[in-house]
Amino acid sequence: MAHRSRPGALRAFASAVLRSEGVPGPDAELLADTLVMAELWGHASHGMLRLPWYVARLRSGVTQRVTRVTTERDTGALLLLDGGNGIGQVVTDYAVAQGVERAKAHGVSAVGIRNSGHFGTAAYFTRQAAEQGCVAILCTNASPAMAPWGGKQKSIGTNPWSIAAPGGRRGVVVMDLANTAVARGKIYLAAERGTPIPPDWAADAEGNPTTDPRAAIEGLLLPMAGPKGYVISFMFDILAGVLTGSAFGDQVAGPYEPDRRSGAGHLLLTIDVAAMTDPAEYDARIEALIDATKSGPQAAWADEILVPGELEDRAAQLSAEGIDLTETTWQSLKALAAETHVVLEEA
Repeated sequence: MAHRSRPGALRAFASAVLRSEGVPGPDAELLADTLVMAELWGHASHGMLRLPWYVARLRSGVTQRVTRVTTERDTGALLLLDGGNGIGQVVTDYAVAQGVERAKAHGVSAVGIRNSGHFGTAAYFTRQAAEQGCVAILCTNASPAMAPWGGKQKSIGTNPWSIAAPGGRRGVVVMDLANTAVARGKIYLAAERGTPIPPDWAADAEGNPTTDPRAAIEGLLLPMAGPKGYVISFMFDILAGVLTGSAFGDQVAGPYEPDRRSGAGHLLLTIDVAAMTDPAEYDARIEALIDATKSGPQAAWADEILVPGELEDRAAQLSAEGIDLTETTWQSLKALAAETHVVLEEA
């Protein structure tokens, strides 16, 4: 059974719950917006089902209610920040603001972040930079989800990454993906819905492919594209974890773990388009690429050709009037509503 709620009502609910837990108003609104935008984009795996996870971490103290970001190194174009075990979305939002500001000053910037937390959908943040005329590349490490190629013990995270660029009249072109066959949140979502998963998504604890999402949660995610997915994840752990001085490998804790500090690290690279080329010329070129791609010959199974980010933009328009939540998610939110005395509205 699905329960429908309006995006505005879900934002207000999530924000009020977080404020009741001691999170400052602006930070609560930001975290709430990231959850609702994930729902609008069609990525429920990174949406409201995670609110109880975040609240549990706030209550245990492994995530700080008040996020205080400090500067560890600053060379102008390069900045190293420490998130102080604060809310990952708040830390990353600050990093993007700094990354764009410094790219505008220097043409390019690199912002490393250590001791942060899970920040939800990476595209939420790279889109911000693209909307301000920059190309942004954001990567993060995550808790162990896959085994190294040839191994059977999970020690490598999904380590997702996003690239966003201004898209001319298209708005923003953006990709956001994990380096496993699927994001781990989709396994949790399938478990909530009681639906099987494809056999190429995950393996059980013995390393055997499984269609049971609960067995997959206890087991391993499979890398995308075989060993290529493993190699990309490994290298992003170097960039986000080793290079920044944050946790790496099996030292990183996931947002679903209520009593372990995350230790997640991130790396943001930002390029000011205007420093590289004339913005009008760039717009013409990116629009030409998009138009040529979308107007190409279609395969028999395709209705049309989409460019990165277009699917999410359309989903957001279609779901703007209401978001459907699973029964399990709805019940977990009702429990939060009862605990915090915040009203949860159903459309």
